[in-house]
Amino acid sequence: MTAITPQIVADHGLSPEEYERVLHALGREPNLVELGIFSVMWSEHCSYKSSRLHLKKLPTTGPQVICGPGENAGVVDIGDGQAAIFKMESHNHPSYIEPYQGAATGVGGILRDVFTMGARPVANMNALRFGRPDHPKMRHLISGVVHGIGGYGNCVGVPTVGGEVNFHPAYDGNILVNAMTVGVADTDKIFYSAASGIGNPIVYVGSKTGRDGIHGATMASADFGEDADAKRPTVQVGDPFTEKLLIEACLELMGTDVIVAIQDMGAAGLTSSSVEMASKGGVGIELIMDDVPQRESNMTPYEMMLSESQERMLMVLKPGREAEAEAIFRKWELDFAVIGHVTDTGRMVLKFKGETVCDIPLGPLADEAPLYDRPWVPTPPRAPLADAPQCRDIAADLKTLIGSPDIASRRWIWEQYDHMVGADTVQRPGGDAAVVRVHGTDKALAITTDCTPRYCFADPVEGGKQAVAEAWRNLTAVGANPLAVTNCLNFANPQRPEIMGQIVGCLDGMSQACIALDFPIVSGNVSLYNESKATGGGSAILPTPAIGAIGLLGDWQKNMTIAFKGAGDIILAVGTRTGHLGQTLWLRELHGREDGPPPPVDLDAERRAGDLVRKGIASGWLTAVHDVSDGGIAVTVAEMALAGAIGAILDRKQPYDCARSFFGEDQGVYIVTADDAALLDFLTEAHAAGVEVEPLGRTGGKRLIFERPDRDDVVSLEDLRTAHEAFFPTLMSVVTES
Repeated sequence: MTAITPQIVADHGLSPEEYERVLHALGREPNLVELGIFSVMWSEHCSYKSSRLHLKKLPTTGPQVICGPGENAGVVDIGDGQAAIFKMESHNHPSYIEPYQGAATGVGGILRDVFTMGARPVANMNALRFGRPDHPKMRHLISGVVHGIGGYGNCVGVPTVGGEVNFHPAYDGNILVNAMTVGVADTDKIFYSAASGIGNPIVYVGSKTGRDGIHGATMASADFGEDADAKRPTVQVGDPFTEKLLIEACLELMGTDVIVAIQDMGAAGLTSSSVEMASKGGVGIELIMDDVPQRESNMTPYEMMLSESQERMLMVLKPGREAEAEAIFRKWELDFAVIGHVTDTGRMVLKFKGETVCDIPLGPLADEAPLYDRPWVPTPPRAPLADAPQCRDIAADLKTLIGSPDIASRRWIWEQYDHMVGADTVQRPGGDAAVVRVHGTDKALAITTDCTPRYCFADPVEGGKQAVAEAWRNLTAVGANPLAVTNCLNFANPQRPEIMGQIVGCLDGMSQACIALDFPIVSGNVSLYNESKATGGGSAILPTPAIGAIGLLGDWQKNMTIAFKGAGDIILAVGTRTGHLGQTLWLRELHGREDGPPPPVDLDAERRAGDLVRKGIASGWLTAVHDVSDGGIAVTVAEMALAGAIGAILDRKQPYDCARSFFGEDQGVYIVTADDAALLDFLTEAHAAGVEVEPLGRTGGKRLIFERPDRDDVVSLEDLRTAHEAFFPTLMSVVTES
């Protein structure tokens, strides 16, 4: 038997104080199996010990919410006896160490979170953050992540319909890969994870257990040192073809009444799935480790419990129904094994070769896990932007900006994803939100992922508000009624008070926005310790509370796109514009400055403008809609023009601080088009709603013309398209392995 030394305790990520809690919980020293189980269950990745206290401030209920946080995924009502089930999760550390498998298994894991609740997955999204494009390792990371997402999603047959990508030096040593899945289920066929029924069989299904991914949850709860590459064995290996079989087998079994509870084996594998099922049900669990399907010889209980091998599920079945369930899984050529039963002890008991190798009370592993109120300091406010530079040539600045890393076309990425499989994708990548028809109905789900990390770094509260508001705005822009939010909270080391201050601030801002917009958070994930000593000096990522959100369209054919539809339509700005330049991409990309506060978010104005835009779409008054975000009005209009292959002329009635007018990133603003016949109706409605609407110009031609008092700044759509499309193909033309 391995002696438990202080070094072994430290190697398992437990502090001396936490180890004392283990001793108190057991009344004795743990053995290695028990120590490993405490280690993963008390890891940041599984216990949320630094964030649970502050997550409670988020609004999680509403008339549309069927199930909020605490289950595998969130569930919202979409009418007609149907529900949308969705969640977003991180796979950051594994994707930096081994980008292909890290990203691929991130997709596989989030798919399981959704179909384990009874939903058929209908769409995948992602949110990616990379470091400097010229960093020697970045092309390798980009290539691996994109191919991993595409390789898994394409093979499993779920369309990847959109996402977002940012670049910043703060991610040089710790990229972010956040994956989101949305599924649809019948409201009377939703499955939960709480085990029940003393004596009921516990069944393992899916792939065999191997040694891949051992200590994955612990690794994901620590920052990177110089030995990042040495951690490759902690990264799981995925098999999307097996996942597809697992989806079909589980959904077939869910068509019966055999399942009592079901849980996927994600982070911490068999440990977390069994502990969560038993603790949620208030019962105990006994497992016979000899019966766990194994693909490698001489595996120990420690390895079996901590393995994060992919494509595995744990179920509690009704007694006497094992043969019926086994027949389904054997038909799909998947492993099926009864490995234990539910008990009334409130304990986790593991047996191996006739001996008890683990006997732990479940309370300390789950509900009584450590909870920290870590010290935090608020982020100091940024001084107002001083000495703002001037814009000399709107067209030239636009051409530079539209080809910059954060705005350039993502076509190189999304063309590697099958975004049409299933034949229900209505809006492809490239718009404000993806739109996917609910199969066999007239309804559609709109889906988006959003966050502006540079705003969150400059002011976490305003940045948190903006992340939620932009997601709400993007759903609105396609005509959807926003329903609910999932999130993936990516931050650095919470033991640093300034980082903990970012967490607290962003959650405060998110909460304010969700309450004001009736936009509850129903699921999510927290990923901390995203920083790297390998880049020198403890480089922390920007605070990145990624927001995934869904909305509902009653009629998918009434979805709105960003593309200009025809010549002669009037272009309008909807919402109040002040020309905010602080933290804009124009300031950073054209002038090398990351100065000033981010744009403020007026949530009341945000709501009024959004409600007006949705009414304009539903009433048929608007012909194109695009929200203003990175790059300001100039970029927004350019993207609309490129999407429709129709130019525009913006007249000289603009106030002529050109930078503020065209490159300010004011929030709560949309650019819309309407024909003359509909204009009066829309303006009348806007006046009644108290929403400012400003005419900007008209569509037409093959150029963008910015009229100025002394001259016109002109750029052709052909030149803009060349600049817009060039970044990724140029960057990725030679993929280097580092």
